[in-house]
Amino acid sequence: MQTRWEVAADAQDWLLRALTHVRGAETAALDARGVFHVVLAGGGTPRRLYQALAGEAHDWRRWQVWFGDERCLPAGHPERNCRMAGEIWLDRVGLPPANVHVIPAELGPAPAAAAYARELAAVDAFDLVLLGLGEDGHTASLFPGREWGVGAGAADVLPVYDAPKPPPERVSLSARRLARARRVLFLVTGAGKRGALAAWRRGEALPAAAIRPTAGVDVLIDKEAWSE
Repeated sequence: MQTRWEVAADAQDWLLRALTHVRGAETAALDARGVFHVVLAGGGTPRRLYQALAGEAHDWRRWQVWFGDERCLPAGHPERNCRMAGEIWLDRVGLPPANVHVIPAELGPAPAAAAYARELAAVDAFDLVLLGLGEDGHTASLFPGREWGVGAGAADVLPVYDAPKPPPERVSLSARRLARARRVLFLVTGAGKRGALAAWRRGEALPAAAIRPTAGVDVLIDKEAWSE
């Protein structure tokens, strides 16, 4: 599998490149199938991308939005990934509510994972999966030393009970399900990610490296995170 490392010249270049990846995936999906299935990442890194998308014109009625992971917190909690994406982007663009597929994480890890797996059953390959990279190499809520859901029999959605960062209870798409995608784009910024990125490039076994779609992955990096 090919990993394409893409280093942006500056913050504006990073944002423009990220937008170009999203637009390209959207165009290809709508031309081929008439619908665009995209998986969103949580955390701070994608916020600038989401804010920029909120100011663009897209055929939002043909977007189907999914989430790579969610924290098991009450619905509407300010630290939930879906609330962040909703407030700065999804709720602002007229995207039909039925097109936003929120993980019902308030139910608890196992019930929420089962419910989301049932909802995902009708979706074949995602058109674009957006992912982040933690300082420990985690992505979505797949952490080092925990279950990643890599094998052929892995569930599409995993309950997470012992996450090493709060909150400990979460729900995450498995590595295998995240890899069922036509395009996967990792968004990486900040000097704090330099160690994890270097470990990934050395070939160490990290959750991020376990996402292995047939088409390979693109990793969009700013200069602070990149180290020769």
